Amino acid sequence: MSPAPAIHLLVVEDDSDFRSTLVQRFSRANMSVASSADADQAWNLIQQREFDVAVFDILMPGMSGIDLLRKFKEANVDCEVIMLTGQGTIESAVQAMKLGAFDYLTKPFPLKELESLIQRAYERRSLRKENRQLRTLLERSQAATENMIGQSEAMQQVFHLIERAGPSEKAILIQGESGTGKELVARALHRRSARRNKPLVVINCAALPETLLESELFGHEKGSFTGAAAAKTGLFEVADGGTLFIDEIGEMPGSLQAKLLRVLEDGHMRRVGSIKERRVDVRLLAATNRDLAAEVAAGRFREDLYYRINVMSLQLPPLRERAGDIPLLVQHFVGADWQIEEDVVPVLTRHSWPGNVRQLINAIERAKILADDKTIRVADLPREVVGSQAAPGTRSTPPGVSADGDSLAAIERTKVIEVLLRYAGNKTRAARSLGIDRRKLYRLMDKHGIQPGEVAPPPAAT
Repeated sequence: MSPAPAIHLLVVEDDSDFRSTLVQRFSRANMSVASSADADQAWNLIQQREFDVAVFDILMPGMSGIDLLRKFKEANVDCEVIMLTGQGTIESAVQAMKLGAFDYLTKPFPLKELESLIQRAYERRSLRKENRQLRTLLERSQAATENMIGQSEAMQQVFHLIERAGPSEKAILIQGESGTGKELVARALHRRSARRNKPLVVINCAALPETLLESELFGHEKGSFTGAAAAKTGLFEVADGGTLFIDEIGEMPGSLQAKLLRVLEDGHMRRVGSIKERRVDVRLLAATNRDLAAEVAAGRFREDLYYRINVMSLQLPPLRERAGDIPLLVQHFVGADWQIEEDVVPVLTRHSWPGNVRQLINAIERAKILADDKTIRVADLPREVVGSQAAPGTRSTPPGVSADGDSLAAIERTKVIEVLLRYAGNKTRAARSLGIDRRKLYRLMDKHGIQPGEVAPPPAAT
């Protein structure tokens, strides 16, 4: 079995003999080649399928190669174009470069040179496509931090509290398990406040040791401690007029709790190493995944600070208590241009999600990496999500694999292992033998739980 064609190539050339030569040569180079004798036929082909690279002759009957290139660019066709020109049309080739052609060749030329140029054009298109996908993921991730999703009664109560409490100037304590979206709530509260045009400053107490945390919050003066080579503005000053969100406030050391209480009581603070009082106007939002009332009872959190930051409490439900929102969340994080097989959502809905929405997002992003044809299947989901739903005391097997291994999936797994062993674990040669690319081979190995040790060559005898 030959490997799947890597490059989809369009050849537009009115000389039938030369066109036939190009088609035969690049088909043998494992490219998927379509051809046309004129620009109008080429344009019809572009409407029907996607090409990575197109090779145009500049001089053709009817619409010229330059006009076809211009039409490509006006329609935003995502395809790299290489122009072929005779000695008398060099100026036209230069014009084509200005219009966005990848490059041009002057006839006659070695076919090996054109093949190399096609490969480089394909690599540039692939890189551009990959960058576009990464930007889409980044935009989706940014959108996720600005939007809260849920139709469950628990989330409707959260939305109601955000609408009522957002315009207030009072401190709010946001409570909930890790991954439930406490920072999203803080951002939503800030956006609904009169401080929305001022800074929202975020700090996580669990991410910094005590000495650095104090400096980050209150700032310090030059020389106030070893390494303080210059004065530093603290986050309270940065947030002046706006909102300070202190995440994981339950991790804050007792010595800093007293300093925080002072700022909340009268708005005054001092930088580390300073005797100068500074006044700040900051609204405080705090979040924790701890039971602060229990922390107060155990003497690990100041009672007076607890009541100061807990003017109003907002409790976020864990994902397992609002499973009805999972289909909405899945569709949002997957995106409109992806498909989801119908058995995927029930699997996701039944999982307990100890990491909550953050874990769900990670599971979806992983599935998208492994998915074929922009379609997410159960086999693309993490094993801990699928395997956790096996009956107690039973051995979890991959989807489609029966206990005795008598299934297409089991046969597929056996075949992959057999080929990998044949080539001593060499992924490139094994993928070529199977007629797939390396990325597909890695997906198959992950799908069937094939470990490197299963396909490693035996140790040499000594």
